[in-house]
Amino acid sequence: MHPDRLVERLSAVVGPAHVLTAPEVRASYETDFTGRYTGRSRLVVRPGDTAEVAAAVRACHDLGVPLVPQGGNTGLVGGSVPGPDGDEVVLSLRRLTSVGPVDHGAQQVTAGAGTTLADLQRYVRSQSWEFGVDLASRDSATLGGMLATNAGGERVVRYGTTRANVAGLEAVLPDGSVMDRLAGLPKDNAGYDLTGLLVGSEGTLAVITRARLRLVPRLPHRVTALLALDSLEAAVALLVTLRRLESLELAEFFTADGLRLVMEKTGLPAPFRTPHPVLVLVECAGRHDTAGELAEAVEHPSVREVAVALRDADRHRLAAYRERHTEAVNAAGVPVKLDVTVPLADLAGFVGDLPGLLAGRARPYVFGHLAEGNVHVNLLDVPVREEEAVTEAVLRRVSQAGGSISAEHGVGRAKARYLHLTRSPTEVAAMRAVKSALDPGKLLSPGTLLGSCPPSPTPDR
Repeated sequence: MHPDRLVERLSAVVGPAHVLTAPEVRASYETDFTGRYTGRSRLVVRPGDTAEVAAAVRACHDLGVPLVPQGGNTGLVGGSVPGPDGDEVVLSLRRLTSVGPVDHGAQQVTAGAGTTLADLQRYVRSQSWEFGVDLASRDSATLGGMLATNAGGERVVRYGTTRANVAGLEAVLPDGSVMDRLAGLPKDNAGYDLTGLLVGSEGTLAVITRARLRLVPRLPHRVTALLALDSLEAAVALLVTLRRLESLELAEFFTADGLRLVMEKTGLPAPFRTPHPVLVLVECAGRHDTAGELAEAVEHPSVREVAVALRDADRHRLAAYRERHTEAVNAAGVPVKLDVTVPLADLAGFVGDLPGLLAGRARPYVFGHLAEGNVHVNLLDVPVREEEAVTEAVLRRVSQAGGSISAEHGVGRAKARYLHLTRSPTEVAAMRAVKSALDPGKLLSPGTLLGSCPPSPTPDR
């Protein structure tokens, strides 16, 4: 195929200004947020609505050109960037930013895949609603990427992952046809749950263009507390008490090492005069004052010190100690990021085993979502020759515990070869069958999720 043929077809769809071919212009679309995953695209196309997405996908399908859907490019596993061969088109969805009126009766709103989480939050909050999912990367993460990876974030303990907050989708299938499931019906059992299937599929089955999102009432009373503890075992024990709070929205953890790095790289002052091994960030929200309820809970004997905030500015200040971890780690180097889930009973054991697993080959920083046993393992100073061995050692330990190698950021390209550690041969075969049925040409997100997974893996569970 003459390269100009694809350019001509796509230019006719989106206009020449939105077909990016110059290497220096494509560059920002070819490297992900971590700086670790970089590829080379044939070109970048930027459609402005669903019809243009469908036409662009159809053009690539007709010419046999693989493509990679991309939102805010804040992914951590290489799933949002092209491979190294230069034969893939990056399909940027950042222009799909339309947001419809809030349906107050249904408690829903329809928004485009390119809408950032922060923009959606501002819009629905102005009408006394909230979207239940929240992320530290809210200013750059787009809904399309959140849907594709089934993002979790900070408020899963109360509202669930992204999938639980989606009432319907509009998506373009690999042949360019459009699936419209935006009615948002609370009861609709006619056949397979295609919306649920596409959420978390990492762009391998369809290109999500719009979503019908569930909203929750904006709660007027909030209180945030930072708790100092002696160990992760104590934090897990405290969680039992915290879960009894009807108002609990958030329970995050980090360690003294991570706090020191955050203070060093951001200039934040120490939250307490005395250092403590483990810190837990808690937030409660309700229709009535929740401060008393939280105060009673944090009288737990394992809590050594407490900092409490009621005003928004003070709450954001406390939250920054947890939310700025990613920024601080990235400022210290290019990390190997391993987002995993382990059973809560094994959380402290898993973190305690990391130094032995790493055997001096990396400098670990861990933080995450306490209530879900979701640990963000960030490894700095890993020699290139050791990256695969270190990754495998950590992920095998997760598998042996009955955990998951991917908690909320997807499998992407980075973990595709390890999928068999957390999914059985039967499950992988079923996934491949679904992929083949919807995308027989294997044109959507090649290399992501199933691309490097052995067809017949040996179980290691």
